[in-house]
Amino acid sequence: QAMRDGTLTAAVLVERQIARTERLNPELNAVIALDPSARAQARALDAQLAAGEWAGPLHGIPVLIKDNIETLAQPTTAGSLALADNDTGRDAPLITRLREAGAVILGKANLSEWANFRSERSSSGWSATGGQARNPYDPNRSPCGSSSGSGVGVAAGMAVLAVGTETNGSVVCPASVNGVVGMKPTVGLVSRTHIVPISHSQDTAGPMGRSVFDVAT
Repeated sequence: QAMRDGTLTAAVLVERQIARTERLNPELNAVIALDPSARAQARALDAQLAAGEWAGPLHGIPVLIKDNIETLAQPTTAGSLALADNDTGRDAPLITRLREAGAVILGKANLSEWANFRSERSSSGWSATGGQARNPYDPNRSPCGSSSGSGVGVAAGMAVLAVGTETNGSVVCPASVNGVVGMKPTVGLVSRTHIVPISHSQDTAGPMGRSVFDVAT
């Protein structure tokens, strides 16, 4: 609404989110890397609005993406050094749909490496590329996995929204533990193309936000 009123621009909002991430992330490790095109995305949306065109329900809203989902401008690592250079140069279909709705892809969120499918004794929220994600309310408590960075990022105000993925609790657990809202959509309703997989019968991406309204949007 502030963008519609002209009291806020996408560029200013993104700059605020980047500054907050740079300030808090050294302690919380919620974000593996910011998208180098985020500022340009925001400026393009501001120009679009200045021309009288509203992109969609997420116009100018910064969104963090769990780093097992492919995005155009960044590698997709699943938290593993084995995929550190996995720069596919493409968006997963769900990212395309977010862009079509007006979202700004802010960066890649930390996760439990390989979405916690690497060891029976793995640490929730730890990855080789992102380190140990930490609960913003008590850094000594688990952020829960595997979409830990997505939950922490939203809880700490680094992004308005985030996307996680769930096989067995990986959206709803970090949402619960970090005090935000998460939803696991019915499997198959959201495209799983270009997402690092675990289980064909269980995997799905899902949204995380500060409120039910945000997640529904």
